[in-house]
This record gives sequence, structure tokens and C-alpha cells, in this order.
Amino acid sequence: MIRKPPRVQVRPTAGIWAFQAALDRRGLGPVAGVDEAGRGACAGPLVVASCVLKPGDAAKFAGLTDSKLLTAAARDRMYDVVLEHAVDCAVIVVPAAEVDLIGVHVANIEGMRRAVARLGAHPGYVLTDGFPVPGLTAPSMPVVKGDRVAACVAAASVLAKVTRDRIMTGLHEELPVYGFDVHKGYSTAEHTAALAEHGPSAQHRWSYANVAAAAARHGLEPPHRVARGVVTAGVVQNGTPPQTSGGRLATRRGADSMNTRAEA
Repeated sequence: MIRKPPRVQVRPTAGIWAFQAALDRRGLGPVAGVDEAGRGACAGPLVVASCVLKPGDAAKFAGLTDSKLLTAAARDRMYDVVLEHAVDCAVIVVPAAEVDLIGVHVANIEGMRRAVARLGAHPGYVLTDGFPVPGLTAPSMPVVKGDRVAACVAAASVLAKVTRDRIMTGLHEELPVYGFDVHKGYSTAEHTAALAEHGPSAQHRWSYANVAAAAARHGLEPPHRVARGVVTAGVVQNGTPPQTSGGRLATRRGADSMNTRAEA
């Protein structure tokens, strides 16, 4: 449900805490922020996080912003800060197999619902990054570039990004030929070349067009169910569409190994 808060006006220059403060002053707190990491990747899980911060705690979160604007070291530091000082938070890991089964957008929406439901206390209001999320149990509102506008959304983005990056680094140890520790499953030139040489693994999203094309050239079948109607037209990363070509090898380890939940 989307309910716009009455007479809440926040100037663009007011800072990353102003939006949440305005909602809290009108009795709409606690305010939870929700964000995801990995929506555009063609391998690895989708990770969704929710986070509630205490009004007036800005000094404890100096430097908090969109996780994509932080260096890896700064994200790791902020991740620890969020875990230490957040009022509440939750992290949901949606494995590649589930993304293939229901589609990335549906998986994203469902992951956001789960992340809010996992919070210990029911939020009074939910801010989501970019688009509305139907089915939440609290009033909510999408915020364009929410991870740069609302502190709770920025904190959620840090939790999601760091969790997912660590998962992808762990997958690199299992599947080093793909370079997951570097590109984290996104369709970079290096990743495209690895798909061309080796074909996709069970940790790839077989519903994505570039992965499906690489698998077809290898004569490989998906290691998990890919629902009809969720195949994407393509994946665009770094401003260019993916290139697809063939390769030779596919792991037989099932994507169900990704069912591990990250608890924040």
C-alpha cells in the first residue's frame, strides 16, 4: 500500500536524514528503508535488506550514502557500523534458482516483503528504493534514488551490497574460472569471456539471455527449473549489451547450495 505522508516536504539540500526525520516527527515511525543488490547481475543471488535507524543518530553514521558510491573498504566499515548501531535490520538472500523460477522483478518484490517481515518490530512506514512494493504490511512509498536521499535506505543498501559481495567472493573459491571475486556476477567483458570459454555454472541465472545463449552453444541444460515466460531479453551492464558466445564446461553443483540465509 502506498500512502503519502501528509504535508511532508524535504528540500533536496536538507541531507540524507531529513526525509526520515520528517516522517518521525509526524508519528509515522519507526521508518524502515529497503534496498537490494544484484538485480542486474547474471550470476549469484539477489540480496535484499531492510534497516531501521534511530532518529538523531546521524553522527554515528558519518559518511553513510549509497553503497555504490563507497569504496569496498568504506562499505565494509559502514557495514559494521550499521550492524552495531541500527535499531533493527534483516537480510534476505534469494538464490539464482529462485530468480530463474519466478523472474528477477518478482523475486525482488518478494525479497523486499520478506525483509520487512523479518524485522523484529513492525515499522510504521517503509521507504523503498525506486519503485513501489505492493503487499507490505505497513504504509510505504518509493523514493527515487532512495539510497542517496534516505539514511535508512542507504544503510539497507550497504547491508545488501556487502552481504552479496562476500557471497560472490566465496563462490569464487568454488568456481574460480569465472572471476566472481572481481565482477561479482555482473556482465563485464571478463565475465562474458569466461561464459564464452566455460559456459554457465549452476550459480548463473539461466533465465538471462546471455547465460541461456552460452548454455545453448555448449548444449547444456539448466541445473534447476527455469519457468517459462521469465527469460529476459538481455542484460545491460556498463552501458553496453552483453555479448553471447559458447564454451565447454558447466558445474553440476546445484544452485540449492545458495539457500543459506545471511542474518544481519
